[in-house]
Amino acid sequence: MKARLLPLLFALVKFASGYLLLSPLYELQRDEYLYLAHGRHPAWGYLEVPPLTAAQAWLTNAAGGDFWAVKFWPFLWGAATVYLVVRLAQRLGGGWFAGALAGTCYLGTAFARLNLLFQPNSFEVFGFVLSLYCLARYLQTQRPAALYGLGVGLGLGLLNKYTTLFFGSALVGALLLTPARRLLGSRHFWGALGLALLLWGPNLAWQLAHGLPVRHHMQLLHDSQLVHVEAGTFWKMQLLLCLAAVWVWAPGLGALLLSREFRAYRALGWVPVLGVGLLAALHGKDYYALGYYPVLFSFGAVWWEARLQNFRWKAVLRPALVALPLALLAPIFPFIYPVAGPAAMRAMRLRYAGLGLYRWEDGRDHALPQDYADMLGWRELADKTWAAYQALPDSVRAHTLIKCANYGQASAINYYNRHRALPPAQSTNGSFLFWWPAPQAYRAALIIDDEFHPEIAPHFASYRRAGEVANPYAREHGTLIIVGRGPDAAVQALVRREQQAELAAWQGQ
Repeated sequence: MKARLLPLLFALVKFASGYLLLSPLYELQRDEYLYLAHGRHPAWGYLEVPPLTAAQAWLTNAAGGDFWAVKFWPFLWGAATVYLVVRLAQRLGGGWFAGALAGTCYLGTAFARLNLLFQPNSFEVFGFVLSLYCLARYLQTQRPAALYGLGVGLGLGLLNKYTTLFFGSALVGALLLTPARRLLGSRHFWGALGLALLLWGPNLAWQLAHGLPVRHHMQLLHDSQLVHVEAGTFWKMQLLLCLAAVWVWAPGLGALLLSREFRAYRALGWVPVLGVGLLAALHGKDYYALGYYPVLFSFGAVWWEARLQNFRWKAVLRPALVALPLALLAPIFPFIYPVAGPAAMRAMRLRYAGLGLYRWEDGRDHALPQDYADMLGWRELADKTWAAYQALPDSVRAHTLIKCANYGQASAINYYNRHRALPPAQSTNGSFLFWWPAPQAYRAALIIDDEFHPEIAPHFASYRRAGEVANPYAREHGTLIIVGRGPDAAVQALVRREQQAELAAWQGQ
């Protein structure tokens, strides 16, 4: 029990620091609203992601959906991950120094930012680390239970995010390249893979029943985002994301691949090599690779502990090295935790833009980092939509369609108006396609879009702007709330055809 106090301490620090560093200057991030919307529509799959995040969102909504409840999940998975990282260092024979160094490497790198947002990414990293931790335990003890733990990690990972398929491919490749290939002849290994498929089965069945929408999602992702990912930028970001710990994970990787002391664990070194290489070849986003690094912190920390074992000044040097990742994080602290306001973040742009911190998924630099711009303007949009709805006559409100251009707008409007008598906002974007209301004769439409679309004005008895998002730092700056009274049958049929055509594209029809 005494050995577990250190990893528990790091887990507690990781969990509590999230709440302590939450800033009222920003709102939830665009995708967080979408996943909360998923939780209001339980299913075995969604157009964007598998259902595990939605299950967490369902619990969050049941608890009231408040800000603290939304953030509980990324803080939990971050705490669980750092626990495994520290515990693995101990399992490898490391003492307090190795465990603490592995822990501060996790706290002082990009995971500090990753674990702030309610997205599948936090569980993705946890799932990868859990899988590799279980593999290490099996290689160490030969106990079949560890292999089934690996199966659970893979299965839950597939229920969380499809990038686990790339991780699984890298894992199999790593086994084939090392003496651990003997695992492929083990019935327990195949039993573990069977367990993973059993866990993933309901979502796989959902994908097949809906025409494999993941294919359309990947195509859209490639055309709109991944096409902007350059190989040089990807590899530069691999250094920057874990820069404060590169002096730990790089020796850890080298020792896994080359040293005799870690020869039994060599497969764990090939997993990140193959996994990150595969992502680079497929033009994946740089942060997709984050889940491959934490285990390297553990091995690198144990490597450093062995190198310093007979060092004369180790009593002084070891605490300094433990603190170093956190000290190196300090200069970019405002980019990790949103503690500085939008104006202050914009003022820092000249100093930090060269690091890629202001580059959005469109490949261009902007006034704020993308996540920060995506955490502004949503409450304003929701309140102005509510005000426009309230201005309609009572006889019209019950027959009003709220149509948004994207899932962020629709999700945020529904989130902030969840305690108000407002019809659910709809969109022909993403999983909202499944939640489109049954056909009816609408008397009014609230259209949320960044364009006025004057070409459709003749299809309404009246068509006017009722407001717009004024926050200059918000990614939704300039988004319009348009009120259209008395829509004709032609425009209502056009909207319905748009929804059906989009859904058919996702379902491969």
